[in-house]
Amino acid sequence: MNDTKTALVTGANKGIGFAIAQGLGAAGFTVAAGARDDARREQAVDRLRAAGADAFGVALDVTSDDSVAAAAAAVEKAAGRLDVLVNNAGISGRTGDGIQDPTTLDLDVVRTVIETNVLGVVRVTNALLPLLRRADSPRIVNMSSNMGSLTLQTGPILAAYAPSKSMLNSLTAQYARRLADTNVIVNAACPGYVATDFTGFNAPRTPEQGAAIAIRLATLPDDGPRGGFFDDEGAVPW
Repeated sequence: MNDTKTALVTGANKGIGFAIAQGLGAAGFTVAAGARDDARREQAVDRLRAAGADAFGVALDVTSDDSVAAAAAAVEKAAGRLDVLVNNAGISGRTGDGIQDPTTLDLDVVRTVIETNVLGVVRVTNALLPLLRRADSPRIVNMSSNMGSLTLQTGPILAAYAPSKSMLNSLTAQYARRLADTNVIVNAACPGYVATDFTGFNAPRTPEQGAAIAIRLATLPDDGPRGGFFDDEGAVPW
């Protein structure tokens, strides 16, 4: 086992996930770029390496038990432990035609969104926890959204996506409570309104700006906050 810290970022092939991977690589981490699509994953690894990062690809479909187990084995073989896990992979779900209007909600869309945005995080986190526990200062960052804030109630009405982020926030708090007496620090991050394919690239913030809070939480000192929900401005109301 070497001394270089390793970070796994799910959904690292594009957008905010790639920007997080690039930022952690620039900070000296070996980056495990997790993604489902083989070609896009390898392209992302090539780009990370071209930017000077030490990076390798990990085939990872967060909705598949087998894929997640294989990814955990791949990280263990490559690094022996895991220092940072960024649960970034997520989907918005289909929209339009009342699909995410709560009064005409398509329950199949809800199931699909929760499978990735919530159950995928649990699946990946629990599979990687044994490797995280081997690290000196392990960090878990769950990429959420202020659309999941019950206080702020921001953004358009998306009755599959927004509640999935509310549930992710609650799960973050539950993990933090369970791991309170360990060195594993868990927090949720809101990247803000970022120009990605999720927003049709029609948003004021760059992926790099959105990634900044995740990188900050991934590199917290040992006395850093636990079980919180943060953006660039500080704590986000639940």
